[in-house]
Amino acid sequence: MSDQHQTSYSSLEETRRVLSLILSLVTLPKEVEAAVQNQTLFTADVDFPYFPIPFKETETAGALKAIEAAFALALQNTKIQQQQQQQKSGQIVINLDKTTAFLFQAYLAKVGAYGKLDPEVKKYLKDTDLLKAQSDQYRRMSANLYETRDSGQYYHIHGSLEASTTLGMIGLEPFRPDLKTHEAIVETIESKTKLFSIAELEALNAKYKQAGVPALKHEEFLQTPHGKSNVDLAPWKVASLESTTSPRPLPSGPDERRPLAGIKVLELCRIIAGPIVGRILGEYGADVLKITSPNLSDVPFFQVDGNMGKHAANLDLKTPEGRKIFEQLALEADVILDGYRPGALEKLGFGPTYMTALAQKRGYGVVYVNENCFGYEGEWASRPGWQQIADCVTGVAWAQGKFMGLNEPVVPPFPISDYGTGCMGAIAALTGLYNRATVGGSWHGKASLMQYDLLLFKAGLYPEDVQAKLRASAGEEFMGMTHSHSVDQISGNALLGLKRQHPHLFDDPSVFEVWTSKAYGHDVTVVRPVAHIEGLELGFQRASRPNGYDEANWASFTSDEGEYRKFTAGN
Repeated sequence: MSDQHQTSYSSLEETRRVLSLILSLVTLPKEVEAAVQNQTLFTADVDFPYFPIPFKETETAGALKAIEAAFALALQNTKIQQQQQQQKSGQIVINLDKTTAFLFQAYLAKVGAYGKLDPEVKKYLKDTDLLKAQSDQYRRMSANLYETRDSGQYYHIHGSLEASTTLGMIGLEPFRPDLKTHEAIVETIESKTKLFSIAELEALNAKYKQAGVPALKHEEFLQTPHGKSNVDLAPWKVASLESTTSPRPLPSGPDERRPLAGIKVLELCRIIAGPIVGRILGEYGADVLKITSPNLSDVPFFQVDGNMGKHAANLDLKTPEGRKIFEQLALEADVILDGYRPGALEKLGFGPTYMTALAQKRGYGVVYVNENCFGYEGEWASRPGWQQIADCVTGVAWAQGKFMGLNEPVVPPFPISDYGTGCMGAIAALTGLYNRATVGGSWHGKASLMQYDLLLFKAGLYPEDVQAKLRASAGEEFMGMTHSHSVDQISGNALLGLKRQHPHLFDDPSVFEVWTSKAYGHDVTVVRPVAHIEGLELGFQRASRPNGYDEANWASFTSDEGEYRKFTAGN
């Protein structure tokens, strides 16, 4: 680390600059902006980036975390004003080391002694990989970057959580148990993608409704109609759904130091970005009920981190019984989180239109938040997608490849864009709650992976001397990665470098906490909330559990608070 300190670069200073940039792109309530500007302290044990990437991920996320916490403080102050007490000012502290941990916390979480990349952890998890798109390595590689027929042109096919359709559309069998090595799998799949041009793969992708994209350089993306439609939009958006319902004060009760205590959140999301919105709202005190279909696949390990603090229940919204239960839950919901393709829940009858009508009928507003890949304007708005898809189409992957000295795109390590997008979605939800409490009405928040990536480009790449130091510390294993390595291989080798260079990040008791989880039958280690607000209590009320563990109701939330013993990690 002494070598790192020879550079004049400061993550703390750059976080403050990025915060100013973001504030120039969005409009915040005066109280929130004042708290961000005047009551926020950024701290760091290591005033330098950690990740072997060219983007200012920690600095951008740190700035977003400050805005997120300022909204929580402003919401808390609305309760104080309602009670006619003297308004209290609490300092917001955002630690950049914790922010770094937040951005790859799925790779820091553990069940027992095992993390995401340990094969032994599978025996502790509920198998929600229903179609073996994760556990079968050949099928897993249906979501990966490959070269096309035109040399130097790359396409990220993506079989999502199903795999067979994507493999079939390029002429491959759904299962190949004879392929035993990464090299054999890549050779088999890439030999097929090289038969097609990008235009032909785009046509197949559209025909079969798959989540693939060409890997574009950033300047190429900005020249697409979709890039032109979105580049000047704000990173997130909050708009009115209806303005007839009166202001809705936040609930009051015994848990007064938790800003969102008593707020009910219905989460309909999978994988990372959407569930992280709910996880963050849970950190601020909300009761978050995650609803998943028992018929849809999900990545088992991501639930360890993403379901922290929540209840998790299964409902099939395509059945009369499931719809009836959901309608009962929605009657009391303050926030709806929708992480599916735009319009999917609307087709089922439970989108913003349904919730707006329900809010007007019951007499108080609702906050509806959509999180998706491509944003909500432009020709690609309805396309499906995931983090790697956004990173490839916006130019992040090409920038990563160039950072690594390659003339090809490489998917960045860790689901960092997912976590940054989750933070923006949480800000959108908090904005809606603040608006509902102060002026009334119902509100529609929108956040997307693409807009987060565009924000990274607006923040700018690290200076070349910083990039050079990050490359030097990354390790030969990581720097040897290429376009065809899987995100887990890339992330695993990045993890090795981080553990060598920054071992404190993996055992710092201020970063982790451990819960004894009845649901998993083992201790669960997770990353703590990033934000600290003086005078307020932030954190979880319950341990993580797999999807479908709980009953689909609000009544059971008080029964398990304090059921699990919490203690601090680190020995």
